[in-house]
Amino acid sequence: MRIISGTHRGRRILPDKRFKARPTTDFAKENLFNLLHHLVGIEGTCVLDLFSGTGGISYEFASRGASKIIAVESDYHHFAFIKHTAIDLGFTAIKVYKTDAFFACTKLKDTPFDIIFADPPYDLPRLLDLPGAIFDNHLLAPGGIVIIEHPGSVDFTTDPRFSSHRQYGSVNFSFFQEKIPKNSDTRAT
Repeated sequence: MRIISGTHRGRRILPDKRFKARPTTDFAKENLFNLLHHLVGIEGTCVLDLFSGTGGISYEFASRGASKIIAVESDYHHFAFIKHTAIDLGFTAIKVYKTDAFFACTKLKDTPFDIIFADPPYDLPRLLDLPGAIFDNHLLAPGGIVIIEHPGSVDFTTDPRFSSHRQYGSVNFSFFQEKIPKNSDTRAT
């Protein structure tokens, strides 16, 4: 695993073999960040990284200039690795919390994030509940975007906030945004 771009471009991150996490592939990560750069920009953003795993997504955001990154990971070994690696890399913008992602959504209620990324275990029983946990707790800033990495067998298209789907190799991303109500003002002029 490596940091693709930014201040720490090319830096390799080597978690030990005990890791149960499935890091986002470099190919998928590069395409995702190119897309995010054009959709919302990254520098100065406030980011929530749910199910952080190795922390690779958080490091990428930090390297590209995000001003605040909250990484949430429930596994103690993964949490400790992310915390240690962020310190080692000098990423003071990354704060790591060891807790369940759904619980974190309720604790962070009404905290506006510009970008929310979630890479849950593919066999997570409540995977389809994730957009609701994010939007019901008002975690997304106006104009912000939510990205969920998921297996190809999962379909989020019926969620009312679903906006698009991208596939890079075997990696699937679904994108969500708050729907802005259309102006219902129909007065004659």
